Amino acid sequence: MSSRPLPSAVLVAVGLAAGFGVAQGTGIRALGGAIFLGAGAAAGWYWYRRRGAVTALGLGAGYVAAFVAAHLLALGVGLPAWVAVSLVTIAAAGAAYVLADRPTAAVAPR
Repeated sequence: MSSRPLPSAVLVAVGLAAGFGVAQGTGIRALGGAIFLGAGAAAGWYWYRRRGAVTALGLGAGYVAAFVAAHLLALGVGLPAWVAVSLVTIAAAGAAYVLADRPTAAVAPR
């Protein structure tokens, strides 16, 4: 059995989508916020260890921006909340995969 690291994109999806779902389902926004914060901190640690501080800061800013964008799309534009959260989750998790999780191509020695 191989020990492959957990993709940070999964943590991003959990933080945004599950955080939203728990906040909606329980009516306790702070509980959803705790999930968002915990998953974001774990993802940030992965980003820092895998790709360095610059990537971690950039993806962290994107993660928070996705949270804000979901609110803007739902409250400002009028999209249903679950649609707004789905859109930003796909975008943020995709960015995490491309910038931090995707394996780097090995260059064969010449």
